[in-house]
Amino acid sequence: MADTKLKQQSPYRYDIVGSFLRPEALKQAREDFEQGNISAEELKEVEDQAIIDLIKKQEEVGLNAVTDGEFRRSWWHLDFFWGLNGVTKAASDKGYQFKDKETRAETARLTGKLGGKNHPFVEHFRFAKEHAKEDTEVKLTIPAPAQFWAELARPENEASTKEIYSTTEALVDGIISAYREAISEFYAAGVKTLQIDDCTWGMLAAGTPMTNGIPEKVANKEHARAEKEAEEQKRLFVTLNNAIIDNQPQDLVINTHICRGNYQSTWSSSGGYDNVSSPLFDQENVNAYYLEYDSDRAGGFSPLANVTAGKKVVLGLVTSKSGSLENREDIIARIKEASQFVPLENLCLSPQCGFASTEEGNILTEEQQWNKIRFIKDIAQEVWKDA
Repeated sequence: MADTKLKQQSPYRYDIVGSFLRPEALKQAREDFEQGNISAEELKEVEDQAIIDLIKKQEEVGLNAVTDGEFRRSWWHLDFFWGLNGVTKAASDKGYQFKDKETRAETARLTGKLGGKNHPFVEHFRFAKEHAKEDTEVKLTIPAPAQFWAELARPENEASTKEIYSTTEALVDGIISAYREAISEFYAAGVKTLQIDDCTWGMLAAGTPMTNGIPEKVANKEHARAEKEAEEQKRLFVTLNNAIIDNQPQDLVINTHICRGNYQSTWSSSGGYDNVSSPLFDQENVNAYYLEYDSDRAGGFSPLANVTAGKKVVLGLVTSKSGSLENREDIIARIKEASQFVPLENLCLSPQCGFASTEEGNILTEEQQWNKIRFIKDIAQEVWKDA
């Protein structure tokens, strides 16, 4: 019997992670707003129309679950943090380091006790829901609590964080409380599928602790101590994430996306899932994992053997970093290989990440972006008869 849940809520056999390339009109409007040439209301008008057009395109290409493309955001994560109570946008000492590139230098910094009331993403979701078809699922993507902890723990944020929360335990409690407040309001607004995007596990895949948002070089300290710190962070991250996943309404589905960095078609870390498969796959209580698997940097499928029975795995075998289409038979062969560790009926297919984790976007065209999604759909319909 077909798994009807896959036809009702994410993940679907062919799916997306969430972000899309910003249209030129939207990019220009954001630039005009930053320069003071248009008002916030005028910028919103451009955003509104771009989102309406995007939702229509997603529905036309056959996606069962759509997003607003993160079109109102500059970053996949920072905009959510900035929307929390007690958080401010701040300049950072340096940007996030990617291979051969460094991002804009911005961060989220604490100014007071954390809270999640009246988050702007509530209205963002309502708008997207209003303009999607009745039978189209609209999912909301937000960064994982673990990702927020990593941001607040950056060296340039350490002093302000400790000024508000003097202990790790107090900070953890503050993050959990703020997230649960925000999620409660999301749910009241109609969110039934929430995706927590999380680079922390991808960064820890190398087996070393994170500092300044990236894994610390093992050579910088004694190896055993580095491994111990990495294990401590894994336990902390799964505790943080589970605290906002557990005890939610039964009809709220929470999935996660694991990434190794996605900025202008570059990446920030390497390493298979071997070092993080426990506790990530066997202890984090999500419904499904969207996993990066488009390059050798992600390693093999054997760590999937740790995925708790019944959970879904969305294989990110198709890259969003390039417009070139992969070899169709190679993708099908890899799906079959993954099914040695997770039953085929619990597998799905998607791009390895969004197409624009930041407003700059990856290096491909909008036409190539949509061709990727059609390609994924076509393969899924061949592999799974219920797609």
